[in-house]
Amino acid sequence: MEEAIKRAADLLERSRKVVAFTGAGISTESGIPDFRSPGGIWEKYEPVYYQDFLESGEARRRYWLRSRATYPVLRDAEPNPTHLALVELEKMGKLDCIVTQNIDRLHHKAGNLPEKIIEIHGNSAFAVCLNCRRIYPREEIQKILEENDGIEVPHCIRCKGFLKDATISFGQPMPEEETNEAMRRARACDLMLTLGSSLVVYPAAYLPRYAHEAGAKLIIINMTATPLDHLAGVVIHGKTGEVLRQIVEEVGIRQSALNVERS
Repeated sequence: MEEAIKRAADLLERSRKVVAFTGAGISTESGIPDFRSPGGIWEKYEPVYYQDFLESGEARRRYWLRSRATYPVLRDAEPNPTHLALVELEKMGKLDCIVTQNIDRLHHKAGNLPEKIIEIHGNSAFAVCLNCRRIYPREEIQKILEENDGIEVPHCIRCKGFLKDATISFGQPMPEEETNEAMRRARACDLMLTLGSSLVVYPAAYLPRYAHEAGAKLIIINMTATPLDHLAGVVIHGKTGEVLRQIVEEVGIRQSALNVERS
C-alpha cells in the first residue's frame, strides 16, 4: 500500500490537469447506502423506470415513497476525507474538474467550486416539473410530503404537471450538456482519478476509457476490482477516504519541501 501511494503521488505530482471521477463508493463513507450492494436501497425499494414513472400512477407513488424516505439521508450527510482531499487538490491548482455519478451534492458541501463539478446523474437538491420544467428546492417538496399525509405524489403549482427529483432514473436520457462536457474533459486531462466507482454503469464508465485512449494516466481507487484495473498506472483496493487523503498529503509535503528549497 505504501509503495502504491508513493507511485500515485508521483503521477499526481507530475500532472497538471486532473479529472476526478467519483462514484457511490465515496458516498458510502458518508453514511449514504449504496443502491446495488447487498443491503442497498434497491433491496428495500424497487427501482422505478422513467417510462413507468411517466405512464403509471402507482409507479409515481412508489417513486415518491422511496424519495421521501431517502432524501433526509442525502440532505443530512456530511463530506468525508475523500471530498476534503479533492478540495485540497483544487487548492493546489491541479484539479481540472470533478465528474460525479453521485447525486448527494457532497462535493459542493465540502467546498469545491460549483463550476468544477459536473453532475452526470443529476442531483437530489431539486425537483423539476416534467411538463413546464419549473424547478423546486427539494426541501420544499419534502415539507409538503411530510406535512400533508394525503399527498403522495407532488404536482407543479404552475401547470399541475408531475414533479420528479432532478436525478437520472433508469431509462431516462442522460443530461446532454453535462455528458458532453464530461467527455470533453476526460479526453483533455493528463490524469484521471477514479474514486469509489465499480465502473460497470454505462455510459458513465466510458469516461476513464476515453481518458486512457487520449493518453491520460489512470489511478483507480475502489474497494473491489473493476473492469478497467488493467489500464491503470496505479490500482489500490481500499477506502477512498483513507487512500486519497494519504496521496494528497504526500503531494502536499513534496510541494512544501520544493517551495522551501526555492526560497
